[in-house]
Amino acid sequence: MTTLTKQANFLLPEDVLNELKSSVPIRQQSKVVAEALRKELKRIKLAKVLETSFGAWQSKDHPELIKGTEAFVRGIRTSTRMRRAK
Repeated sequence: MTTLTKQANFLLPEDVLNELKSSVPIRQQSKVVAEALRKELKRIKLAKVLETSFGAWQSKDHPELIKGTEAFVRGIRTSTRMRRAK
């Protein structure tokens, strides 16, 4: 799959640029920078989502989890036949 590319002009710290040039073949440098930028943008986006959604979960809306998630999961995994036998 070919992705449309465009040239971007931005500044990098000299030490980062030198490291890139010494570590990555010249024809792979744009790919490495693009992948690193893509990962960082994904991390920033996730951080924003977590920040804006903080507090969305309210314990009062989920009384079935008062005893904890482990107890809840064990309860739903117990077969109905086991419950009837008690």
